[in-house]
Amino acid sequence: MINKNEILSKVDHTFLKQTATWNDIRKLCDDAIRYNTASVCIPPSFVKKAKEYVNEKMKVCTVIGFPNGYNTTDVKVFETSNAIQNGADEIDMVINIGMLKEKEYDAILNEINEIKKACGDKILKVIIETCLLTEEEKIKMCDIVSNSNADFIKTSTGFSTAGATIEDIKLFKKHIKNDKKIKAAGGISSFEDAERFIEEGASRLGTSRLVKIEKSNEQTL
Repeated sequence: MINKNEILSKVDHTFLKQTATWNDIRKLCDDAIRYNTASVCIPPSFVKKAKEYVNEKMKVCTVIGFPNGYNTTDVKVFETSNAIQNGADEIDMVINIGMLKEKEYDAILNEINEIKKACGDKILKVIIETCLLTEEEKIKMCDIVSNSNADFIKTSTGFSTAGATIEDIKLFKKHIKNDKKIKAAGGISSFEDAERFIEEGASRLGTSRLVKIEKSNEQTL
């Protein structure tokens, strides 16, 4: 059994709702620091303020081309550069799913690498939105990410028809190469879920529920 603190250390503590206010983000940061999560994952418009608030006490992750992925590459690169300038430590980008459907594999690889160039030495995670893909497309994206300069493949935005599944993580584990890591996101609602995802190969989890569960457990003690 994996220790709860170890699980929390793999969590990108996330708040990406359209209604997000600075008060929401500040509380998210406070909780992330308290529970030693891997990062906070927040909308780009809050990155500068959040980084000034947490300083080096917490990594700040943000999202690019989110949630639909169909911005042009130039826009995504600008968004990334802007986020890094504002203090982002990690970037979660969404691929252009239409390009994948049309088998424009070189264009997807090029986009990932252009965004990574804008990231410099910061971590880049590639969201492929598994719930909208066939198994063949998921395997192809494992291949593309494996051959890219990105650091992680990530299942989901949490804004489409479904989130991470154990089957997807098993598939990623089988097909991902070159030491690329796996992030599961969307629908992780318990420590039991989280443990299974980690056991199957995920080294990051995108969720807000685990910290909420831990807080409510403490309040009932």
